[in-house]
Amino acid sequence: MSFPNYPEKHRFNSLLTAEDIIGYRRHLGRLPKFQRLNGVLFCLERGMPRRMRWRIPVKRIGGMNADVDEVKKNGVVVLTNFGGGSPIMVELAEELVAMGARRMVTMTWGGILQPEIKAGDIVVCNRALRDDGTSHHYLPHEKFIDADAQLAEELASAIRARGAACTIGSTWTTDAPYRETLEEIKAYQAEGVKTVEMESAGLFTVGQVRGIQTASVVIGMDSLAEYKWRVPDRLDEIMRSLETVYAACIDVLGQ
Repeated sequence: MSFPNYPEKHRFNSLLTAEDIIGYRRHLGRLPKFQRLNGVLFCLERGMPRRMRWRIPVKRIGGMNADVDEVKKNGVVVLTNFGGGSPIMVELAEELVAMGARRMVTMTWGGILQPEIKAGDIVVCNRALRDDGTSHHYLPHEKFIDADAQLAEELASAIRARGAACTIGSTWTTDAPYRETLEEIKAYQAEGVKTVEMESAGLFTVGQVRGIQTASVVIGMDSLAEYKWRVPDRLDEIMRSLETVYAACIDVLGQ
């Protein structure tokens, strides 16, 4: 991907920064009231903090283009209800970095590309194929961008410690879920890419550019592995995996 009007865009500084926005919100008294801000979990399963609150108590502390909860036991910040895709992921991540966050994870359900992966299976993503638009505003074109290897391993270990199986591998981040073509799926499947979703490449880019640890976890839901769209009959396994991943992420980010 390139920017024909400004092909050297990556060398230029931005006029508006996340620090500017944070300063303005602080002036207006509209920042969430964080006790601590070390670990951040972007949770695409919207009702998860409320549903899990009996096991993992949380407190609603405000909003910032997302609902913001803080885990009472360790101060991990959980963001929900922010839509999806790399643009909003990067916007929120940039602002949280400006406020002091140093570790971030996104958890979501996603499309399955490999036939051995089933609905409810867990994939910790250690790199993302950059088929989004946002990451290319930050870094020159390369096909993949890496997660933080240590954070990815910590997440996989925490998930396995809870009795759940998981694999580590790459994901395909796209901005266009209704433009996942057969040709692309066959090519990425042959390369071993495990899942498709809409956020990981954006978050990993913020991690690389801002020098923080980032990773993502994808729970398999619908499948494209057999070159047609297939959905599970029930969501029980997916919901169990989401709960396991949520608890594991909270513990890892709170360390």
